[in-house]
Parts: sequence; C-alpha cells; structure tokens
Amino acid sequence: MTTFFSLYQNLGWSLTALVLFAFLLAGTVKGLIGMGLPTVAMGLLGVAMLPTQAAALLLIPSTFTNLWQLAAGGHLRSSMQRLWPLLTAIVVGTGIGSYVLGVGSAHSMGRALGGALFVYALCGLFLPTLKVPPRAEVWLGPLCGLITGLVTSATGVFVIPAVPYIQGLGLDRNQLVQALGLSFTVSTLALGAGLFWNNALGSAEMSASLLAVVPALLGMMMGQWLRQRISALTFKRVFFIGMALLGLHLLIAG
Repeated sequence: MTTFFSLYQNLGWSLTALVLFAFLLAGTVKGLIGMGLPTVAMGLLGVAMLPTQAAALLLIPSTFTNLWQLAAGGHLRSSMQRLWPLLTAIVVGTGIGSYVLGVGSAHSMGRALGGALFVYALCGLFLPTLKVPPRAEVWLGPLCGLITGLVTSATGVFVIPAVPYIQGLGLDRNQLVQALGLSFTVSTLALGAGLFWNNALGSAEMSASLLAVVPALLGMMMGQWLRQRISALTFKRVFFIGMALLGLHLLIAG
C-alpha cells in the first residue's frame, strides 16, 4: 500500500490535489463532448510537472475511459476496417518519435505540448470541419496517423491531426464517438509503449495512474449529466479558449 501511494507522497498535497482536479475536469470534458481527457489533463498537469510524468499518470484513466467509449456504438468492425491505415500509422509514428526524439529526454517537451494545445484550440475556434473525400482516405489517413504519432511521442497529446481527420469522414454521431474512442485507445497504448521504452514508466507511476481512474470516471458521469443541460456549442468555445490560454502559458514558460 505504501508503494501504491508513493508517487503522491513525493508530489505532496498541493500537486496531488491538482492531479485529482485535473482528471475530474478532464473526465467531465470527455463525458460532455466525447473527447478531451488527455488534452485537458496534459494541459493542466504540464503546468506543474514534467510532461513525461503527466503522460504516465494519464495512461490508465485514458485507456479505461476510451475502452468505455469504444464499447458503446455498435460499429467497431466497420470502424476498424475503415480506420486501420490511420491506426497503423499512429503506432508507427509514435514508435519512430519515441526512438528518435526520446519521450523521456526532450527538455523542450513542455513547449511542444503548449504549441500542440494552442494549434488545436485555434483550429477548433476558427476553422470549419474538415471534409475528407473518400478517394483521399487512402493517402491522407496514413499521413495523419504518422503525424499524430509523432506529436503524441513529443507531447503526450494525440488529437492532432487525427481528430479533425476522423471528424471529416462524415460519420454519424455514434460512429464518430466510437471511431474517436478507437483512435484514442490505440494512441494511448502506443504512448505507453514509448514511455516504457524510454524508462519513464515504473510501478509508482502505474499505481498513481490507477488511482487517477476514480476522479476521471466521476468526471465522465458529471459530463454526461451536464450534456443534457447546457449547450455543447457554448461549452466547446469555452473549452477551446481555455486550451489556447494553457497552450500559451506552456509556450512561454516551457
């Protein structure tokens, strides 16, 4: 049990409270709009700790909530058949990035995370939804997957450009939610392998990550409750503005 709480004991009360709040808020965002847990968690935790440490804490809550999202929808087979080039390229890109960049060693990882969050927020605020022609999926899917994998290995955030690509496929709501869950699950597992390869993932980090599942799940339930009571469009605008501010902070502070 001492080993189970060891990382939180080293972090102290204030950072432990930040971790719990970050995953509660991140889970709420995911429950409301179907995505955003890694983005919010990495953005908040990246302000106070190394992004590699934040990414290690993210692994189990992200995997658990993604599998929950993946299980609901009824389109798993068709999603895998359509998205396998994207998913394969995500794994390859994350592996290349982990080997070349070194997930656990890049001092500029905080600024890279800030840049990714800021670009993601600007795209969400100002750009229309991408429309992907069926004939372009053959080459655009693997390209987006490769770039997403490289960004994942450098920042721990796996929304760019996979999410805009999936949103542009013209899927219905249930298919979209399940496709996002599939992409996030593959990205999380690939990130975990990269962290392990770079010796940034130990028993203390995994135990702390397991405990973070509780606030993440509570947040998801809160988000699903809120989804029925507030405008998703209003929330998305606030969410993207907050991400832009976090990204700017990380860009400036590193």
